[in-house]
Amino acid sequence: MSTRNLERLFAPRSVAVIGASNRPQTVGALVMRNLLMGGFQGPIMPVNPKESAIAGVLAYKDVAALPVTPDMAVVCVPPKAVPDVVQALGDKGVLAAIVITAGLGQIKDDEGRTAQERMLEIAGHFGMRLLGPNCVGLLVPGVNLNASFLHEPAKPGKVAFVSQSGALCTAVLDWATPRGIGFSHFISLGDNLDVDFGDTIDYLGTHPDVRAILLYIEAVRDARKFMSAARAAARNKPVLAIKSGRVAEGAKAAASHTGALAGADHIYDAAFRRAGILRVYNLEELFEAVETVAHQRRLKGERLAIMTNGGGIGVMAVDDLIDMGGTMAVLSDETVGKLDAVLPPTWSRSNPIDIIGDAPGKRYTDSMEVLFTAPEVDSMLVMHAPTAISSPDEIAEKVIELAEKNKRAHITTCFVGEGAVANARRMFAQARLPSYETPDQAVRAFMHTVTFARNQKMLMETPASLPVEFTPATTTARLVIEGSMAKGHFVMSEPDAKAVFAAYGIPTVETHIARTPDEALEIADRMGCTVAVKILSPDITHKSDVGGVMLNLNSPEETRQAAQSMLNRVGETFPDAQIDGFTVQRMMRRPGAHELIIGVTTDAVFGLVVLFGEGGTAVEVIADRAVTLPPLNMNLARNLIENTRIYKRLQGYRDRPPADLDAICLTLIKVSQLVCDIPEITELDINPLFADSRGVLAVDARIKLDPKQTRGPHRLAIRPYPKEQEEWFTMTNGEKVLLRPIRPEDEPKHYEFVSSLTSEDIRFRFFGLVKELPHDQMARLTQIDYEREMAFIARADLDKDKAEETLGVVRTVTDADNERTEFSIVVRSDLKGSGLGVALLEKMIRYCRARGTRQMIGQVLKDNTRMLHFCENLGFRRERMVEEDVYELVLELQEVPERSAHDPA
Repeated sequence: MSTRNLERLFAPRSVAVIGASNRPQTVGALVMRNLLMGGFQGPIMPVNPKESAIAGVLAYKDVAALPVTPDMAVVCVPPKAVPDVVQALGDKGVLAAIVITAGLGQIKDDEGRTAQERMLEIAGHFGMRLLGPNCVGLLVPGVNLNASFLHEPAKPGKVAFVSQSGALCTAVLDWATPRGIGFSHFISLGDNLDVDFGDTIDYLGTHPDVRAILLYIEAVRDARKFMSAARAAARNKPVLAIKSGRVAEGAKAAASHTGALAGADHIYDAAFRRAGILRVYNLEELFEAVETVAHQRRLKGERLAIMTNGGGIGVMAVDDLIDMGGTMAVLSDETVGKLDAVLPPTWSRSNPIDIIGDAPGKRYTDSMEVLFTAPEVDSMLVMHAPTAISSPDEIAEKVIELAEKNKRAHITTCFVGEGAVANARRMFAQARLPSYETPDQAVRAFMHTVTFARNQKMLMETPASLPVEFTPATTTARLVIEGSMAKGHFVMSEPDAKAVFAAYGIPTVETHIARTPDEALEIADRMGCTVAVKILSPDITHKSDVGGVMLNLNSPEETRQAAQSMLNRVGETFPDAQIDGFTVQRMMRRPGAHELIIGVTTDAVFGLVVLFGEGGTAVEVIADRAVTLPPLNMNLARNLIENTRIYKRLQGYRDRPPADLDAICLTLIKVSQLVCDIPEITELDINPLFADSRGVLAVDARIKLDPKQTRGPHRLAIRPYPKEQEEWFTMTNGEKVLLRPIRPEDEPKHYEFVSSLTSEDIRFRFFGLVKELPHDQMARLTQIDYEREMAFIARADLDKDKAEETLGVVRTVTDADNERTEFSIVVRSDLKGSGLGVALLEKMIRYCRARGTRQMIGQVLKDNTRMLHFCENLGFRRERMVEEDVYELVLELQEVPERSAHDPA
């Protein structure tokens, strides 16, 4: 389930309280008090078999006795009684309930089922949505709903707060009220057994009264639903999160370096970045950030100019900016010259721009006007320290006046001090200009806007095409993996692991297996080069730690002796280890090459995670790593690399040329593709991966397998490109075209496709004349979430001398409950009658049927008779007129079962 029936929960017209009470300080009494005092306009119906009235309101013996079916019920009864109450609510037709009661998991019936299991089973039967259990309730100030037992009401506002912790709900409300911070929704999820983060984000992401969404997260249950909902919402409004439990105590030993390095908190960080969520670390920062990103104007770049009347506070701001990874604007000679004309001769002549302590309001605005026009300045921090000469109020008034004239300017203010500047800060607040008390607060707020802008850019960025096309030999890789599992080797031997990587086009070192020291001699003799020997054992994870690696062996006899001494040494140290022999590999000398690590591990929440960083034997000590969620493209791969310390060295320094970053990115993409294609892979390492200006080379390799792993949402938090949906189609003119899902890399060709359409095609598709689609809109059309949307395009190489072209596209957007999907289709004008339109729409119909979607709808202009007849021939019916000139067409995709009276519509 997702947003189904959530309107009844978050905007009910009537409420029943099951377990309402007159006993002071009980949950039932507090919920009734809050509902009544909140001014809720609909009926409030208490249920208590022992009372005739609760808080002066007529009470009812049981749910069946209620005079009307409430939209929502609040359940405050003991744990044992909750399943029976939910049954009664379902029988009554109630489709939403808040279960405040805790402890349902500890109560069992005669059959051993917990009260929690019974409650969920009953609610699922009726399609009833449950908030909780073990929550403090729900507040929606906009409809005067306070269905909670919180100690005070929430002020109305435009920010939604969603929390797993009831105690934190109390703390946040206590903190926010005196500061005048209001909320559109204040939601306690509790154990979130039904309504969870994904559901609430989906609902709030499209709600017109919600300007920003704040989350307090302890753990995510359904990673794929969470990521899809957050990515969709973050394109429309700021989503911010606090994640508790950042320090992992007692981490378990892992079978690979990757497993040891990829801590859970790093993975949440990666998931938040990928979803466009801005992460903060305390309540004050949370509300500072939401005020900043929700009110600030769009940031055009990251270069900050700091203007101040006090050198000390300016230098503090610079220190904070650099510490937080920000960028100082470097003033051009032209800008310095313009500032010379409006500032005293003693000004700093650089950034930070010290305009001297006696600066009046006009000096501030004169300097700001110069900086507004400076191409090297993207944003401005205006600072002021009170002096006996200048008036903070007069300066604030001038700054506000200038900001009003320059609506597109990005300005943050910092007036340090208390009493002397308090009114100036109030003036900024009324003018919606962010204002902060200290340099570090102001800089942190600016960096929130930078991080938010980066996240938004990553959501909308068009990835570059792959530097080279590669087609993995997936069948070969699978055969090697199946062979390894058949032998019971669930940690693959190094040669087998390298064979898998080679099948995916990753360059590897020539490697052979020797069962005995004498075989090692023979192999070294055949290879005729300097070799390295490593112990081959499924029980030894890190070979170099136990003397299981010998390098630079220059002769066959030296190789045999090294293998024998290694066998003796390991046998004494690990007498119980299974020794399968040795690997003998060509000794690769790459002077100046960087040693990197690329790895994959499986997280319990987000599934597969890709890791990149500095490799080598001291990889855990160096701990230079970044993680992300697959699948990857060139932009995401490069962003992963940029988040490590070794990135700067990879760009080259002194006489060391830059490494081939494209080759590293492509290797990351290949590894990502490998683990997406083969579900049995749960963990892998390439360490070291040599990287230099000539490319990359996998020197050591490790793959861990689990034959029980299958495909599914638990493996990948983000659904990868569905390659299985690719198919060829032959048009009536005999030309073959590829029908496949759209990819983010298709954006440039999609511009060409749209520009090739006739004005009539565009009017029929967009219901109006569209001259040009901006990047953010085109990104939404090409960067789709395959979990919720689908777009199939037709691509063809029309001429050997021309790049492939987009010939047509059909797309659907499905509601969160997979009930209805809305389609649109357009084919290039010169290809109408080629059968391509039918092929595309029939392919989409098959796809939606297969994923269980109930109904496909579309809107077609009344005068688009060709499309109307086209759809009707495929089984669509004209359902209704949406507008005077627009038909809604409907196609039933599934056989519709008969519904009971209480089934949700």
